[in-house]
Amino acid sequence: MKILILNGSPKCEKSGTLKMSNAFARGIASVTGGEISVIHAAEKRIEYCSGCFICKKTGECVLEDDMGDILDQIKQSDFVIFGFPLYCHSMPAALKVIVERTMPLTAEKIVKGEDGKYHHAEREGAKKQRFVMICGSGYPGSREDFINTEKTFRRSFPQCDCVVTVEESPLFSIKEAEAFSGPRLSLLEAAGAEYAEHGAVSEATEKALGVPMIPEEIYMKFANGEKTGR
Repeated sequence: MKILILNGSPKCEKSGTLKMSNAFARGIASVTGGEISVIHAAEKRIEYCSGCFICKKTGECVLEDDMGDILDQIKQSDFVIFGFPLYCHSMPAALKVIVERTMPLTAEKIVKGEDGKYHHAEREGAKKQRFVMICGSGYPGSREDFINTEKTFRRSFPQCDCVVTVEESPLFSIKEAEAFSGPRLSLLEAAGAEYAEHGAVSEATEKALGVPMIPEEIYMKFANGEKTGR
């Protein structure tokens, strides 16, 4: 089993969102024994999609950059985690380019899905991956901020069967907040294990992940660089 993390944060290894993705991936690995690898979108040279649609016929992109290797790694993986922070209420640009360049993964034919919506058909004989979206927001009380991004991701990848969102995610990058963020990372790891074993995160775990790590007034002191005495 191979678990691939596509980290969309420009902070790369210093990303709080990457800690979330790594925790979830460790949970998957604890069940499947899978090997985890990480690609930092900000470190790759990826051109914009030219819209030529040749890839829909051939399965290969005509542009020569780092995307070819990324596509190969996606194809070889069993689980693909797209992890990113909300930037301007959407996906960071470096990862958005990767999403647009995944067009070779599907065929030219357009089909109607079980949900009544149209999308490009899967390629015959292609390995089927399970796609996961993990997203963090820097705002407290921001559940609604994830809605449009989740809709876009699920439409882009019909094979997405898991979305995990966490408010107050900058806490994962603040050492003084480890007492609050540590238990949340453990919960994310448990969520990954549930997903791998049962095909979905349990309702109880989803509900727990939706609870703010700390009260809003305390979080705002962290977010604004004020001392909390904790």
